[in-house]
Amino acid sequence: MNHHTENVDLAELAKFSDLAHRWWDTESEFRPLHQINPLRLDWIHGLVSLQGQRVLDVGCGGGILADAMARKGAEVLGIDLATKSLRVAQLHALEAQTPNVSYQEISAEALAEQEPGSFDVVTCMEMMEHVPDPASIVRACAQLVKPGGWVFFSTINRNAKAFLLAIVGAEYVLNMLPKGTHEYAKFIRPSELAGHCRAAQLEVLHTRGLQYNPLTQRYWLSDDTSVNYLFATRRVG
Repeated sequence: MNHHTENVDLAELAKFSDLAHRWWDTESEFRPLHQINPLRLDWIHGLVSLQGQRVLDVGCGGGILADAMARKGAEVLGIDLATKSLRVAQLHALEAQTPNVSYQEISAEALAEQEPGSFDVVTCMEMMEHVPDPASIVRACAQLVKPGGWVFFSTINRNAKAFLLAIVGAEYVLNMLPKGTHEYAKFIRPSELAGHCRAAQLEVLHTRGLQYNPLTQRYWLSDDTSVNYLFATRRVG
């Protein structure tokens, strides 16, 4: 497979591959993902019951969300291009005996060509700020989901507050995330993501913000989309 022709940033892949063994350590730099996972999962599951659904998790990393959705009764496929992270996900699924979850090293665009319209739900969380062409990912997700099916996105807004909180705050001051995890230029405004969704025949139905209090180390969902935010969309027609 020639990764150079795909919508992938090799430096980003290397970054996450180097961290792979720490994905399931809840006190590692991936602690924020473990902390926000129940919030993401409950929000998704509250809008569409995952029981018996065929679900695709795009950019699944070490499988934190994919694993949780499978435990809600979904049949889950997680895809990523970071080989080491996928191996971690596969190993965890074996060790934890997670039912109905599998992983594949393939891009969303390539899978969309192979299996269009074959998933009830598609999730793409904390991933679009790491690829060169987010619009291409949105199109692929729209192609992969069945008509009327749900596609969920989460990413980081691009503004001064997001820069201060997501980069300066989280990476440098609090040391929550490895330095260089995020690049400000790759952040995506909600208006831009909504435009990508409309162009791909996805109707944006719900938006939520994700907030964090560094003193209490607590996360919660709110209406404030100024930093981290989530979109729930449905495929039209």
